[in-house]
Amino acid sequence: MPNLRPAGLTCVDAHQLLFRAFYGFPARITSRDKERDLTGVFGFFALLRAGLRDNISEPTEVLAVFDGEDGAAKRKAIDPGYKANRPEGTPAPIKSLTDVKRGLDACDIRWIEISDEEADDVIAALATGAGSRPVTIMSGDKDYYQLLTERVSILNTARKPGQRIIGPADIETRYGITTSQWCDFRALSGDPSDGLPGIRGIGPKTTARLLAGGLALDDLPLSGRLAGRTGKAVLDGWDQLLASRNLIRMNAGIPLPNPPTGCPSPEIPPAATIVEELGLW
Repeated sequence: MPNLRPAGLTCVDAHQLLFRAFYGFPARITSRDKERDLTGVFGFFALLRAGLRDNISEPTEVLAVFDGEDGAAKRKAIDPGYKANRPEGTPAPIKSLTDVKRGLDACDIRWIEISDEEADDVIAALATGAGSRPVTIMSGDKDYYQLLTERVSILNTARKPGQRIIGPADIETRYGITTSQWCDFRALSGDPSDGLPGIRGIGPKTTARLLAGGLALDDLPLSGRLAGRTGKAVLDGWDQLLASRNLIRMNAGIPLPNPPTGCPSPEIPPAATIVEELGLW
């Protein structure tokens, strides 16, 4: 009988990969007439192809997930400081966005973009709704650590070979917490990339000590651990801590307009082939 088991699912944090390609690719790639910078689109497909080829051996369905244009609006309505540290205006990599989507279509790789949702929440919905399928999240964003299970892993190709696949045990070893505590951990210790302040003077080690034994943020006031200046700082910043945790938590319950099919995606051709097919050289 044929194997009816659905393929694994690989969710690509597409904006994050595009920015990494544009700013972190080892050389600038231009059109033959030197008029167009193609680093974003070329680097996106080069990194995507290499990441899948070198790290995922089983058949997998690839879904690229983009941030919606107004995706951050809901969280900014809760906290105007959310991502306020990021520069205003249209970042240079976004100019490659249309061609990246055209390239995905040319490769028969499906992509999802919901105008008022961030990629984080869409990927959370995909990962939690995948049933028994193994899920790989391709991203360098640590907020995805909250989704890690024995079935859900993270692929960060910016890390050294042999360390690129991240699972729950890696979080426990590195941070001294479980993945279910990640949002509490991040709220306490802060997240500069999203403009979340954390509690002044409380770093990752102190946070891990406060949460030791599986405690949640809500357990701390009655835990006996909030003594001295550290305890006062936590209690003084309590409302901000709860607000930060709500911002970090991903919403896995959003409806998906383009759900996975369970069928493996075709192999991605070399980036140069895709750029040629798009007529960009």
